[in-house]
Amino acid sequence: MDKPTDHDAEHPIDPDVRIQINATLARIEAEYAVKVLFACESGSRGWGFASPDSDYDVRFIYANRLDWYLTVLPGRDVIELPISDVYDVSGWDLRKALGLLRNGNATLVEWLSSPVIYKADPAFLPAIVTAAGQVSRPERAFHHYLHMARKNYREHLRGETVRLKKYLYVLRPLLACIWIEQERGPVPMRFQDMVDAIVVDTPLKNAIAELLSIKRRALESEHGLAMPLINQFLEFHLDRLSHAFAPVHDEQQDFTVLDRLLRDTVLT
Repeated sequence: MDKPTDHDAEHPIDPDVRIQINATLARIEAEYAVKVLFACESGSRGWGFASPDSDYDVRFIYANRLDWYLTVLPGRDVIELPISDVYDVSGWDLRKALGLLRNGNATLVEWLSSPVIYKADPAFLPAIVTAAGQVSRPERAFHHYLHMARKNYREHLRGETVRLKKYLYVLRPLLACIWIEQERGPVPMRFQDMVDAIVVDTPLKNAIAELLSIKRRALESEHGLAMPLINQFLEFHLDRLSHAFAPVHDEQQDFTVLDRLLRDTVLT
């Protein structure tokens, strides 16, 4: 299942690398006796600000055979391949993924909106997207993103020169917090979607566009001068959101939708 944006400048996927990734997923299915239900690009290529030397962060959800789920002691529920200079490939078993979804895992929700999808079971993907909406935990996602933004800002953006990629590692989770605060629904993986919806100040939007342009041309380790306009935005909202109340899902949630999805997928 491909989307038209996954080969453009915003989400660059080398066609030869795509072939290698699909072959790797097929090899995983054969070696581990699993079925890959969904596989996508995460990280900078999924967010939309990859550098020329960015690696490929492939994340997937898989289902084991039925008998794997019928044992007294649970088996290993993660598949992780050795990380290379080009690839970082790892996946979660379906039961683990659904358990994380129940607990409000924001990373998994992001995967489901990735602009770059390598593989997707046509019945499973819409089913898990629907389930994710029904068991949404916005307050947990809010605190996850706020903690990430504050930590990255504190550790990386306090000097006169900064590692440019770190601006985006603060902006992205900060915009995610505002997205949740404004009750816009699940946080999208694509960074530009949040910028377009939230940033209304033209000079700030231009500064972010310039930052994205630099990041897409520069190496991952590139340093540059601090950007005062972006810093002001970050500092204002980091302080404001630290005192804000995260939205809470008002309806009583029924998590049995996750049990049904597990059963229906494994028994199919």
